[in-house]
Amino acid sequence: MHRWSVLLPWVLVCWLATLCPAPAPLIYQPGEGWVYEKVGGEGKWTRTRAQDQLGVAKEAFAAGDYSTALKAARRTVKVWPLSDYAPEAQYYIGRCHEARGNDERAFKEYQKVVERYPKLDLFREVLDRQFAIAERYLAGKSFRLWNLIPYGRSMDKTAAMFEKIVANGPYSEIAPAAQLKVGAARERGKDFPLAVKAYERAADRYSDRPAVSAEALFRAGLAHRQQAKRAEYDQSAAGAAIDTLTDFTTLHPNDERVKQANATITELRAEQARGNFEIARFYEKRQRTRAAVIYYNEVLVLDPTSAYAQTARERIAALQTAPPPAAR
Repeated sequence: MHRWSVLLPWVLVCWLATLCPAPAPLIYQPGEGWVYEKVGGEGKWTRTRAQDQLGVAKEAFAAGDYSTALKAARRTVKVWPLSDYAPEAQYYIGRCHEARGNDERAFKEYQKVVERYPKLDLFREVLDRQFAIAERYLAGKSFRLWNLIPYGRSMDKTAAMFEKIVANGPYSEIAPAAQLKVGAARERGKDFPLAVKAYERAADRYSDRPAVSAEALFRAGLAHRQQAKRAEYDQSAAGAAIDTLTDFTTLHPNDERVKQANATITELRAEQARGNFEIARFYEKRQRTRAAVIYYNEVLVLDPTSAYAQTARERIAALQTAPPPAAR
């Protein structure tokens, strides 16, 4: 009795299935496996020559039938992988996924074009499309789990996309912009050390392009500054920001951002002075006179016009004339 209670639902399902026509029958294509087809259209999109099969893909894509276009393009690549039509078919696989909004999958399919068919005439367009996809993720588009479930932004994955574009064509027209976008993605992910490295790589690699070099140095200086804000007494990042922005103003004196860079340098020096002033006070309170004088002097070296400078001078004079603390 128990066995029948288990089997009866399955029997009913099978019986009902025979009464209802399948909305999308399964069709087996040799060398491709099982695929779903629309009723009445079973196998009508297949052709016996690579050129004709690609033609089906292109016509279907132009008509907005991305499902048929995708199947036809895939078949062209799978059945005739060494034909002259396979590279363009692989390109259309990427186009179909992009048209459907599956950007991550499209990026991967375009990457196959780059890796397998680097001499394709559409190579530059493929890089442009990869760049556009990566920019959408940089702007906040969510990545998807299994191309279905949105799970949020990932600046690590976005940076990796731009890095692939640079690797695909390090000296292409689009590579400098892609390298700068690596830094932008790292900044948005709050990974300022990696952002600095990305910008510095752009400045070094494309030093012969003044606009790129200027942008990279300026952005690297600001990334150093952001990193400096995270540590109260670690002045190394602030010092690196000052050095980088100074290089920027020296190498690109006519850039419209020089005024902003100088203002940032002044701000950073004031912050360095404040940090050293606090350290000096810390040592003075503990009667470690020599260390206190060193840090008060550092305040004057870093920014002799800061709000802390006059007090630092007065404390140096007082500490140098005060009798040494009594031995304990």
